[in-house]
Amino acid sequence: MATPSSDRELKKGSAELLILSLVESRARHGYEISKLIETRSEGRLRFHVASLYPLLYRLEARGWVQGRWVEKAGQRRRRYYRLTPQGRKVLAAQRYGWRQFAEAVRRITGIEYA
Repeated sequence: MATPSSDRELKKGSAELLILSLVESRARHGYEISKLIETRSEGRLRFHVASLYPLLYRLEARGWVQGRWVEKAGQRRRRYYRLTPQGRKVLAAQRYGWRQFAEAVRRITGIEYA
């Protein structure tokens, strides 16, 4: 049985990979990223604003994503994040590392995926 602290550590260890993956295809704003994570994980993963935005700011400071403010009539201003060329390289490396890790866990535990 997973404990809240082990769930938190798993989420923390995969947060960058999740966010970079979601902004790979197109620019997205923070709320959209949060909702996509929740929807695609069928509610198993949630990122609250208090943890998501500081992570987005760190990714931007590292040069992995670039943020841009967008204003639309009748809506509040939103910051859209897109993957940078450096971010694409980091994402490829993180995906490779994640595959290697998952394969090692599979070999040890005997868990097979359909």
